[in-house]
Amino acid sequence: MSAQIAAPRSQRLDPKYSRANKSRGSFEMVAWLFMRLSGVALVVLIFGHLFTNLMVGDGINAIDFGFVAGKWADPVWQFWDLAMLWLAMLHGTNGVRTIINDYAEKPATRVWLKGILYVATIIIVILGTLVIFTFDPCIAGSDLPVCK
Repeated sequence: MSAQIAAPRSQRLDPKYSRANKSRGSFEMVAWLFMRLSGVALVVLIFGHLFTNLMVGDGINAIDFGFVAGKWADPVWQFWDLAMLWLAMLHGTNGVRTIINDYAEKPATRVWLKGILYVATIIIVILGTLVIFTFDPCIAGSDLPVCK
């Protein structure tokens, strides 16, 4: 005697495919697409960052407070580093969110872990953005040419 395989259920009739789950599926599709697009953008941003910091000029020996101050004096580099920060944080957060959804078995655990993740992400993005835009190269009596 062979085992009977149940016929697949129609998504129209199955309550787990309700309107709420369809909107969640839409969110998951957008999140999946974001991961692919942000990954490509991050590769460009990171290699541009590494090339500028390591290959141009004296390489790693030139990276110091003055180098960062000079780089962040230009709004292009502020935007570049801001885009890299935001995309990396959102990309990583989305990845960890997916891992939490896959491995946290209890709904309460899932809620707490994602809550901690989102709070940490918000704090890091806000602090990083503030650092980029409020950076003062003349702090602590710096002898940079900009400060004289």
